[in-house]
Amino acid sequence: MPSASAALALAVVLSGCSALQPPDAQLPPVAVPAGWSAAGAGGVATPLAQWWERLGDPELTALISEALAANTSVRSAQAALQQSRALVDVQTAGTLPRLGASGSAQRSRASGSTGNSFSAGFDASWEPDVFGRLRAGVNASEADARAAQASLADVQVSLVAEVAVNYIELRGLQQRLQIARSNLASQQETLQIAQWRLQAGLTTSLVAEQARAAAEQTAAQIPALQSSLAQSRHSLAVLTGQPPAALNARLEATAMVPLPPDDLALDIPAQTLRQRPDVRAAEHRVAAAAARVAQADAARYPDFSLSGTLGLRALTVGALTAGNAVTSSLAAGVTAALFDGGAARAQVRSQEAALEQVRVAYEATVLAALKDVEDALVALQGNRERLQRLQAAADAAANAALMAQQRYASGLIDFATVLETQRTQLSAQDSVATTVASVAADHVRLYKALGGGWQ
Repeated sequence: MPSASAALALAVVLSGCSALQPPDAQLPPVAVPAGWSAAGAGGVATPLAQWWERLGDPELTALISEALAANTSVRSAQAALQQSRALVDVQTAGTLPRLGASGSAQRSRASGSTGNSFSAGFDASWEPDVFGRLRAGVNASEADARAAQASLADVQVSLVAEVAVNYIELRGLQQRLQIARSNLASQQETLQIAQWRLQAGLTTSLVAEQARAAAEQTAAQIPALQSSLAQSRHSLAVLTGQPPAALNARLEATAMVPLPPDDLALDIPAQTLRQRPDVRAAEHRVAAAAARVAQADAARYPDFSLSGTLGLRALTVGALTAGNAVTSSLAAGVTAALFDGGAARAQVRSQEAALEQVRVAYEATVLAALKDVEDALVALQGNRERLQRLQAAADAAANAALMAQQRYASGLIDFATVLETQRTQLSAQDSVATTVASVAADHVRLYKALGGGWQ
């Protein structure tokens, strides 16, 4: 018993000592600019948590809420987070003492005599974490759980952006369909005029066929736009966790493309990186990998263990309450690898290489985040300027088409001029509708690049 008591005292003293220092978990340096090249960072940054409310579209807000609640990717990420948190509890339990209970009854016969034996008791064991191996495992699991939580936020950010982009695309397609139908009606009026003039002998069959060809070409665009509309509705339904046709009636009515105000104030790049969940997830993965290096390093040192039992043993059940039925034991042990062929050191090198991989991955994530914002700013600025030019061109094309149709009806110009102005009008108006949707989608991508959509 004295030797066991000495071992117990030694283990307790050692467990109070500092664990082995973990390896350097400092994140790799990345050159982060002081500001964005395409926009100033002055002023108070716009809140990004519920950025879609700035678009002022209740239908879009409702769809995003439904997607966050029912989307399969979000639910899968939530389950992964629950699993990571459970693994933290598993690792934490490994640092605590274990207590168990046991009981048995035995009847034996030998040489014509029989005997009974009864026992009951408790047993306990504990592994003092002298060199920090168990604590490092807990740290790694906790970092994994934080990374899983950030990954869930990243899924939510991506989902919100995807729903918004699909919704904007749907509204843009509806506007383009309206434009195509309006231009088709105008071309059919021109075709009717050409047929009247043909009957009056004022024009040729060539002109009438040209008018018919122009109208049919415009009519051919309508089925393609309708197919794209149906596909957009299907995508939105699946994103909200519903069958593809679930939103057909709900999104049947035409509505304008939602556009946010242009007063978006940006954070400085460093603040944006702290906001983005994918960057935070990469940070936590570095911390987890560093903890596993410390865990592998501590595994090269001896393991200590303490165990003990306290129980009752007697030949009859009644005798279990007697004082002489009490049994107890206390044991202390230590195990150490004398020769493992270098496996422990190789395991440390393996974890160090894994740490370097996630450090490089973190650097790549930061650079990609900076690129996302810069690309979104450039695209938004370019499409805004393009939209201004296209709107002016569409206005001029509409005026030209109206005047050409009137003059053709009066016999003042030939049909080729009418045909050209109508084609120009359709192209310009379609380009305006497409670019309006692109500007709205650029806002969405910028919000996503800034890390908006979670708190």
